[in-house]
Amino acid sequence: MFRKTLRKLTILNSLVFFLILVWLGGSLYGFLAYQLFDEVDDAMAVRLAAFRIAGGRPKMVFGHPVAFDPRIFLFVRDAGGRVANFYPVDNAAAAAEAAAAGARAGKPQMRRIDGHVYRTRALPFVGEERALARPEGAFAVQDVVAVAIVDTETALLRRLLVIILAVTAAGMLAVVVAGYFLAWRALVPIRSAWERQQQFVADASHELRTPLTVIKANAELLLRYPGRTIEEESVRITNVVREANRMNKLVATLLTLARADAGQPELSREEVALGELVAAAAEQFGPLAERKGVALQAAAEDGVTLSADRERLQQLLVILLDNALKFTPAGGRITVACRRQAGQAVLTVADTGCGIPPADVPRIFDRFFRGDRARSRGEGGSGLGLAIAHWIVESHGGRIRAESAMGAGTKIIVTLPVK
Repeated sequence: MFRKTLRKLTILNSLVFFLILVWLGGSLYGFLAYQLFDEVDDAMAVRLAAFRIAGGRPKMVFGHPVAFDPRIFLFVRDAGGRVANFYPVDNAAAAAEAAAAGARAGKPQMRRIDGHVYRTRALPFVGEERALARPEGAFAVQDVVAVAIVDTETALLRRLLVIILAVTAAGMLAVVVAGYFLAWRALVPIRSAWERQQQFVADASHELRTPLTVIKANAELLLRYPGRTIEEESVRITNVVREANRMNKLVATLLTLARADAGQPELSREEVALGELVAAAAEQFGPLAERKGVALQAAAEDGVTLSADRERLQQLLVILLDNALKFTPAGGRITVACRRQAGQAVLTVADTGCGIPPADVPRIFDRFFRGDRARSRGEGGSGLGLAIAHWIVESHGGRIRAESAMGAGTKIIVTLPVK
């Protein structure tokens, strides 16, 4: 699927780059052509405006330096299209006269004659005297034609066009490589998100399948002995209820993560004294720690106040303490503390448990991650607790990290912005 998408994105990116190259080359060519021929057109316009007839003879009234451009020839035409030439008859003048004979009134036109390129412009004659004395007879001037030799300009444009085409052709390889690279970079987060989603769905299905299997098995056993009383089948009923509660908790956790992914944190902020929450959590887990033979200590600094969601912070403490208690053996110690440091509230939960392998530390906040899957499942863990904790901390604008050493314990450090 991604290979096909990568190919489409590469083609699309390459096409965009190619169109940009063509547009830039065409714009450069058009601008230079306009600049070159604009000067020629200005010179021809001055020559046309300067033409007069006085006493049957042509007269030029010049007032602009471009009027003396030697490349420009001036001709007159009568109503029948005959052309009168004022220059000595040579090859250049003869070719220019041929170009003038085919000139049309209005915008300038280009003509190629005898290997040379001519630009012509014809305007109606506006002088009062129109009769021009010619040896072959009277000549009634109808319009005036300016002809310029533009071999230099066309040669320059031709070379520029060759360069643009060569650069465009050579750049196509770079365009394809760049298009492929951009498409590959664009697909990296999409591929990563897709893989995480696939893994998430697989893990969620696995976690839900276990309680469903237990519920189904116990329900089938209940149906096998319909004559037994509730008291006789209390073990199986208890199993069904326990697994249903476990599945309900897992579904609620998955729903929380789904809302977090959708950008719906649903935080209800209020002024919260973090020390009070730490003390309450330590009191809640005190009996559990005592029953397991683990010492639980709380050290809360006064005056650490946050603008936060009280229930989410309570959930955060429950997750961290439950995780610490789960992997701390009898005779161990758990310390939960909070303090204010450099404008931030620092919450730490440290234990003297088995620790986490260094390779697993960066992944403990991933969903469904379990360093020891068999033991975690035996303890009832789903690998979502620390993922929820990570979301709670980030939704409050804080950071969470872990420090651990095998056999020495684990320390979770949470920093939150204070009020």
